[in-house]
Amino acid sequence: MSCALTFFLLFLCLFMLQTCPLLLRVFTTNSGRHHRVDEFARGNVPSSELQIYTWMDATLKELTSLVKEVYPEARKKGTHFSFAIVYPDPRGKAYRLKDIGSTVSGRKGTDDSMTLQSQRFQIGDYLDIAITPPNRAPPLSTRMRPF
Repeated sequence: MSCALTFFLLFLCLFMLQTCPLLLRVFTTNSGRHHRVDEFARGNVPSSELQIYTWMDATLKELTSLVKEVYPEARKKGTHFSFAIVYPDPRGKAYRLKDIGSTVSGRKGTDDSMTLQSQRFQIGDYLDIAITPPNRAPPLSTRMRPF
C-alpha cells in the first residue's frame, strides 16, 4: 500500500470518528414543566420520546427546529422551549436534572447558540424539553437552589 493511500485512509478514519452522530433521546412535555426525575427510575422513561441523530455541537436552536418539525403546535411564534439534561447520579441509582437553557420560537436569544458539548452532555444522557405555548408564561422553577 502506498504512503499516500495509507495517509488518505488514516485521514478518512479520523474524519469519520470526529463527525460520527449520536442518538439523542429527547423527552418533551407540553405542560411547560420538565418531567420528574422519578419518571426515569428503574429503567423506565416517559412515553413522549423523540429519537434524533445529531452531533455534540448541535445548538439548542437547531434542536428546537427539529422538535418543531415533529410537533406543529410548537411552531407558533413565542413558543418557549426549556432544555434540561437528565443524567444518572454518579452516587446512586437515581437520575438528576440540570437546566441548561431555553429558546423561543421566532425570536433570537442568548441560549440559541449553546451546544450540548458546552453543557457537558455525555452520550447516554437524556434531553428533556418543556414546551410552553405562547399564550402561557413558562412556570417558575419549583426546585430549591442552594445559597
